[in-house]
Amino acid sequence: MRQTNFPFIKYTKLWFIISLAIMLVGIGAMVKNQMKYGTFLQYGIDFTGGTLIELKLQDVSKDYSNDLATVINEAVAGEVSQITVTDQNTYIVQGKTLTNEQYDAVKLAIRGKLGSFEEIKYNTIGPKVGDTLKRKALTAITLALVAIVLYLAYAFRKVPKRVSPWRFGICAVVALLHDVLTTTGVFALMGYEVDALFITAILTVIGFSVHDTIVVFDRIRENLKYQGRDESFAQVADLSLNQTLSRSINTTLSTLITLAALYTLGAPSLKTFLFALLFGITIGTYSSIFIASPLLVLWQGKKGVR
Repeated sequence: MRQTNFPFIKYTKLWFIISLAIMLVGIGAMVKNQMKYGTFLQYGIDFTGGTLIELKLQDVSKDYSNDLATVINEAVAGEVSQITVTDQNTYIVQGKTLTNEQYDAVKLAIRGKLGSFEEIKYNTIGPKVGDTLKRKALTAITLALVAIVLYLAYAFRKVPKRVSPWRFGICAVVALLHDVLTTTGVFALMGYEVDALFITAILTVIGFSVHDTIVVFDRIRENLKYQGRDESFAQVADLSLNQTLSRSINTTLSTLITLAALYTLGAPSLKTFLFALLFGITIGTYSSIFIASPLLVLWQGKKGVR
């Protein structure tokens, strides 16, 4: 029997309880949002429709965030959902959809009460476009998950006959769903808006996480070829996890260091996107080690595979 360093599979219940707790907190936050705002998540204008304005005022020594919100709301009886101040001393204003006439009234009101300004960006998305983007985002995530199952089933077709290759694919996707749900739940808990960049982050996390899971699964497949007569499938999985652990940690840390630097020093408009990557990649590495392989063992059973 080959020796392993840490018995990951032995603590399967603990790993599952930790994940369940994180998911329940996120689900609770989404339920709270549903009761408070009418939606599980706070969607950005990419999905709900709305207007985004970026402008720069002459006096950069003062914070005009509250003044801008007041002026715009008085000018069009609207609702400003968010104002972000960038490192370039510009203001990114997001709110309800404005017509051209309303936008002209907003510009006139800003000039009259806050002085002249430079318009950097003006973008309006209608509600129908937002609904279309939302459907396409869900479709993209669903297709990615289905493609991963099919690919893994094909890639692991040569495992021992008593281990179904479909189990590798399905367990990997369950781990990915865990990553998506926990990341989404944390966004709901933090009150961050979900926009097109969030979907980009989720797809990136899916790709990173499944890559890590494939490395572990591939090591399991290789170790099954040399499985001892008295070795169980759980022991083979433990050995494989220990052999790939340093690789997973080193890859994740090198990625997180870069993302942390960008989060700290980068533009404020990208902070929620970078936060999604930071948390998603961290939880993705966790699921590759503590969810995907233990789930595969649980499904396969503790008997040896011949």
